[in-house]
Formats: sequence, C-alpha cells, structure tokens
Amino acid sequence: MIDLRLLREDPDRARASQRARGEDVALVDALLSADERRRSSGVRFDELRAEQKQLGKLIPKATGEEKAELLKKASQLAADVKEADAARDAADAETQELLLQLGNLVHPDVPVGGEEDFVTLETHGTIRDFAAEGFEPKDHLELGQLLGAIDVERGAKVSGSRFYFLTGVGALLELALVNAALAQATAAGFTPMLTPALVRPQSMAGTGFLGQAAQDVYHLDKDDLYLVGTSEVPLAAYHMDEIIDADRLPLRYAGFSPCFRREAGSHGKDTRGIFRVHQFDKVEMFSYVTPEESQEEHRRLLEWEKQWLTSLELPFRVIDVASGDLGASAARKFDCEAWIPTQGKYRELTSTSDCTEFQSRRLQIRVRDGKQVRPLATLNGTLCAVPRTIVAILENHQQADGSVRVPEVLRPYLGGREVLEPVAK
Repeated sequence: MIDLRLLREDPDRARASQRARGEDVALVDALLSADERRRSSGVRFDELRAEQKQLGKLIPKATGEEKAELLKKASQLAADVKEADAARDAADAETQELLLQLGNLVHPDVPVGGEEDFVTLETHGTIRDFAAEGFEPKDHLELGQLLGAIDVERGAKVSGSRFYFLTGVGALLELALVNAALAQATAAGFTPMLTPALVRPQSMAGTGFLGQAAQDVYHLDKDDLYLVGTSEVPLAAYHMDEIIDADRLPLRYAGFSPCFRREAGSHGKDTRGIFRVHQFDKVEMFSYVTPEESQEEHRRLLEWEKQWLTSLELPFRVIDVASGDLGASAARKFDCEAWIPTQGKYRELTSTSDCTEFQSRRLQIRVRDGKQVRPLATLNGTLCAVPRTIVAILENHQQADGSVRVPEVLRPYLGGREVLEPVAK
C-alpha cells in the first residue's frame, strides 16, 4: 500500500509505475477520484455534525413555535448526518479497495520491460566445460536416482505431479543446506525462526500475496487459512499492529519453513525433476529498517546471497529484474541465477526485494523515532530454496561416474563426506 498523500502530490509517478509494470494506469485516476470523494464526504459529515451539536444546544432554550421549528430542523439534520456518514464510509471503502490493487511504486533505476528485459549486473564463477572433461553431464533427476536421493515417481503416486521424496543422502543434503544457511545467517546477525505455514487472510493480504499472486496460493476454505508460499509472509506479519522503537532497528530474521505454491501459470514448464514443485523448504531472510536505510539494506541482503552461492561453489549471475516481472510489493528486486549445465542457461536460485513501506502500511507496522511515528521499510531475501539449490549442486558438481563432489561448506553437516556416491546403476 502506498502513501495516499504521495499519490495526490505526484500522481504522474504512480502512473509511470503502473505503466512500467504493464498494469492499468486508469487505476490511479480512479483512486484519486475515490480519495477526493472520501475527503469531501468526510468534510461534509464533520460540518453537519458540528451543526447538529450546535442545534442541540439551542433546542432546550427555545419555546413554542421556535422550538418546533428547531426540532424539525434537527430531524432533517439527523437524516443528513446519517446519509453523509454512509457516503463517507462508502467512499472510504472504495478508496481502500482500489488502494489494495495498486502495486508498489517502481524504483526509478529498475529496467523497464517484461521478463526478458532484465539487466545483468555481474557474473561469478566459471562454467564447466564438460566436453573438455570427456563426458556428457547428466541432469539432476538422473543423478538423484543414481544417488538414491530423489524419488519423483512415488511422489506423484502419493500426492500427484510436482511432488517428490528426498531419500537417503537427498534428505541429508537438504538438512545440510538448511543448517549451513542458518549458520551463515546467524553469523550475520539474523535471528533464526521456525515460522507457521498457515496464516490468516490479513497476514497474506498484508504482504501483497492476494493480488496478482493469488492464483498460486493454497486456501483452506473451512478454516479460512492460507498455506504460505514463503516464510516472508509470517515474518512480515510477525510485528503486525506494532510500533517499534527506532533504536531496535534493524531487525533481521532468518525463517525456515515449508512453502506451498500451486504453480497455476506454469503448465508445461519445468515438469521434469524437482526444479518447480508444489511443496519445498526454504530459508528466507527478512529485514525491518527505516525507509532511509532500505536501499542499503537491499544491497546487504544481496551480498549475503552472493556469499552463500559462492560458498556452494556455483557459477551464477546477478540480474536487476525488469519492472513487468516484479511482484506487487517490490519496488526493486535482484535475482541470483545459477548456471544449470543440462539446461544450458542461468535459472533463478535466490531473490531479494525492497518492499519499502508497502507491506508495513498494510500491516500497520510503524517505527517510533523520537516523537515521530511512521511506517518502516521491509525487505526479504531468499537464502536457500532447497530443491533448486540441490538441482544446481548435483549438476555443477557431478563427476563422470555419476558421483557428486560435496562443496566444502556442506561437509561438516554431511558427516565429513567429500563425495556423494551412486547407490544404483
């Protein structure tokens, strides 16, 4: 949710943001119109109430025909006040409804365009030349089956498509990744959190996931609860309806949770293996900072993601995501994409978004700085989305015999294993 005052003062900025997102620009004008009705009806209500109170003081002092006339006027005023109150409430409801449809204002440095219009900011690591090494790389599913680590057939049997089992060393590899990621986050000053996987509607709506992303959200109708697609949701709502003293900021949390996504718009995409699934585990970083600190915090979150992927010895690039590919709550987003050898391209592994004041205004989270109380800024950053990270590790660190070299950072969490060995041919 954006600041209505800012919208009134600079509507062209909001129009440009909508245009950059590929969203309806007319929404801005509809919102401005509703806001004007809200404010004018509020003024009208206040004026009538003041007149009503003044009349209430005169009636006891009046007698005869004068009193009868005043009582008649009071009856009409009561009807007018009721009507003005209803008009004010209707205009306020319309304003809030439209305001919830408006995405965050896109940062001016964000590249304009769609999914393919990103800007590559930097690349890291060396892409292996498997031909020079004398063998054709296997994909992650074939490797996972050789290692006894991934079972998608039984996942589909039990739960349907895009579900899977991590078995044996696959399960151990997930736990190693989670522990290593949380160790890095804790060392960086994040408070580790195990978060709820089910949240109330106000938590989901407050973080912006019931707008354009609603089709990917699982909803339990009987309980009116939502399964989270990321621990960003409960971490954002953790301080809902609270005022935080400025000297407590920044607040940084690292949440571990299961994540659930319907993948409604991904029919036919990444159907093989575990790259795009309905349920997975993830370690997510989340920060609360003052609005003035949000851009610098965004860079810090990106650096922690780069540190993590470098420790896993993965080749990756960093991209500045284009405006049309931003989520509703993000003003700017950086993605780290790892090289996937059998796909011959970079794929998203982590992302970090600066949501400025968008979520805090919806969730009523504010900072007290001296006598001033105002919305703060929230940011999120994926540290480890487990299945995709496993995909990248298996494919990039595979060896000719189907074994997989373990990155050094994970070895202490895998009993000192340096190599994952095939268990079946």
